[in-house]
Amino acid sequence: MIHIVLTSALSCLLFSCNQVVQSKSTNDTISVSSQKNVTLSDTTINKPKKDQFIDIAAVGDIMLGTNFPDISTLPPDANLLLKPADSLLRNASITFGNAEGVFLNAGGQSKGSGANVYNFRQPESYATILKNYGFDFLSVANNHAYDFGSIGLESTSRVFESIGLKFAGNKTNPYAIIEKDGVKIGMVAFAPHNGCLNLNDLPAMISLVKEVKAKCDILMVSFHAGAEGSKATRVPRRHEIFYDQDRGDVYEAAHAVIDAGADVVIGHGPHVPRALELYKSRLIAYSLGNFCTYAKFNLKGISGYAPLLTLKVNQSGAFSEGKIHSFLQLGEGGPVKDDTNASAQLIKQLSIEDFPESSLLIDQEGNLSIKK
Repeated sequence: MIHIVLTSALSCLLFSCNQVVQSKSTNDTISVSSQKNVTLSDTTINKPKKDQFIDIAAVGDIMLGTNFPDISTLPPDANLLLKPADSLLRNASITFGNAEGVFLNAGGQSKGSGANVYNFRQPESYATILKNYGFDFLSVANNHAYDFGSIGLESTSRVFESIGLKFAGNKTNPYAIIEKDGVKIGMVAFAPHNGCLNLNDLPAMISLVKEVKAKCDILMVSFHAGAEGSKATRVPRRHEIFYDQDRGDVYEAAHAVIDAGADVVIGHGPHVPRALELYKSRLIAYSLGNFCTYAKFNLKGISGYAPLLTLKVNQSGAFSEGKIHSFLQLGEGGPVKDDTNASAQLIKQLSIEDFPESSLLIDQEGNLSIKK
């Protein structure tokens, strides 16, 4: 929802909405009693009203279970995996996540096998689960976008389009725009992987960001980049090489897209959380790690930290406030609320270490504010 702050009236509005999620059988999709009010438009830009704020919820990697090589790695009921985060996901104006893997019931050619090769093929019905939990934007720019070749890629696009899920990250779908209450929010996604909009082609990335920014009011940029694993929590400010692949310079990329007009930058790919930075009043999340990754993922230690980031930006895209909501993935996966706030505390420490010059403040509970 979009909050309008009236400076001459009350200092804030508090409201709640009763929303019910009812789970059905394993093959059924979730039933949601109230959905987000989404209006899609390709008309000219409608400028936001004064003192208007956009609420954004963002998470990292999502893979609800794979039917490859067999159904043993599917959850008993995929509808329930995201339930602990239901209200946070569906109450935001815009909800974003990274779709790790393709949506395909069967077929396609797997990209290979081996100790470090993973193929994620989610049942097509799982896309509706994401839609019903409130996801608006999904990135398909990652190293699993072509797990099952062109058949998997085409199936994912077809499934998303059929249910109205906006996505971006490849040459066919380089960007997406949603209009809500007269505000146009855009999203572009990049990754240093085959078939994706290339994070390592900085001039092309900057050009696309400028092009899309001219079509919208608020622009989100997503990237799936950086090294992976428990030793990859730091932002090194250089290109990261992982398994002989150039996984990009996420610091350079994040700053470049903001310089080109981006308002929010959301990173994922390392499978662990990384720091937050405030740059030119724009928020950068360098990695939100794994959020809902069922089976096939290492969820030990900090790899099981599953932060959910909420933030407000004003009508010009500048960051106002936010919060890191801490979740954990236990067992086979799926987020559960973490009352110890482990994700928030880790991100707080990493942000202090990597960006001591940043004006962003993070408290022990994960609340985000700006230094006065």
